Amino acid sequence: MTSLDRAGTELVNLNGVIAGAVDEESTPLGKRFFGACSRSKYNRKLIFIVEPWIEHKKRLVAPLSPRYDIETFPDETALFARSSGRLPSLIMIDESTPPDGGEAAIRQLRLTPTFKSTPIIGMTRSKMSSFASTLHEAGLDCLVTSAPPQSLVEIVARCISRAVEDEWLALEENQRLALRKTIVVFKELPEKILNGESIKYEAIRESCHYLVEAVRGNEIDQILKNVKNHDNYSYVHSLRVAVLLAHFGNEIGLGQDELLILSVGGLLHDIGKVAIPPDILNKPGQLSDQEWAVMRSHVDRSLELIQCVENRPRGVMTIAAQHHEKLDGTGYPNGLKGSDLNELARMAAIVDVFGALTDLRVYKPPFMPAEALDYMRNMGPDHLDQRLVKMFRSMLLDTASLLRAI
Repeated sequence: MTSLDRAGTELVNLNGVIAGAVDEESTPLGKRFFGACSRSKYNRKLIFIVEPWIEHKKRLVAPLSPRYDIETFPDETALFARSSGRLPSLIMIDESTPPDGGEAAIRQLRLTPTFKSTPIIGMTRSKMSSFASTLHEAGLDCLVTSAPPQSLVEIVARCISRAVEDEWLALEENQRLALRKTIVVFKELPEKILNGESIKYEAIRESCHYLVEAVRGNEIDQILKNVKNHDNYSYVHSLRVAVLLAHFGNEIGLGQDELLILSVGGLLHDIGKVAIPPDILNKPGQLSDQEWAVMRSHVDRSLELIQCVENRPRGVMTIAAQHHEKLDGTGYPNGLKGSDLNELARMAAIVDVFGALTDLRVYKPPFMPAEALDYMRNMGPDHLDQRLVKMFRSMLLDTASLLRAI
């Protein structure tokens, strides 16, 4: 079975029911729609690898190619001979790069305007090498070429993400702090809980305060635009859900406290995915039945983590617990339906589906926003609350800058 997403009594209780984004791609409509997805922009991040040794190159390309577009170069001359095309998100350079070695190649890159600020990872046979010392002194990442595949992917993702986070410093205050504070929460919360540290809801809510202020100040297009290139897919999806869920609540007239619940719930709704093995979470192909069962367990893992947060509102738990439930009772984890599902959960399900559809993932291209909204409308009344889908659709289509940012 495949999964598109693999991705509250505090709020007023309106009429309606809920569905969740689970396995739209496995439905007949989903399969047809994915076949027509070539209209969407499908630009994966591009990595340049400068590596003279063929076997080393193969060892690098194999774990990275499912997630990134790769261009390889045997030497510095070939790299600088590439005069057109997309710019890379990262350049990886071997210490033995001809003609003068990796250190000389990096110096030349930093003198070239096109690559002056491009993140660089140096590759060495030993972390005790002089090349490794040079990289450390220059503040550049160092990769030992014998590193296991998963470590390689993690180092690459961390390097790309750090460069994106540095770009956030130039944003306006609410936009900058919304991104920088939520990424800290998202990264640190699971580790703090596992270490037995006390986690108070107020600290998490404070990280979302700036997000809500940006929503109320009509500043969210820059948040959505600037989170796109971050390489932590789960964070990108969760932050987008938090922003759009708070925006949805603001448009229907909810107050400050309710918007904070929506934004925190959106940020944490998939936090349990930290417990899902990366080879399942980022698998390019279809999931087996056993893998799908593991993937679905992220809801329970999310609830276990959120339950460790002191003073948590019930609404935050509701969003995490019910965003994959469906109107007709075929969702998971509890098969809730009809009146068992409140307005908060129905709103979360809609935004989660939209986020999942418009996310770029290793196993699917992103839908364009209008395509995603059409798809959601065509899902019919058994999955999503179509009354709320209509409201959500109208909200997005009325804001051109928001659509461009998505």
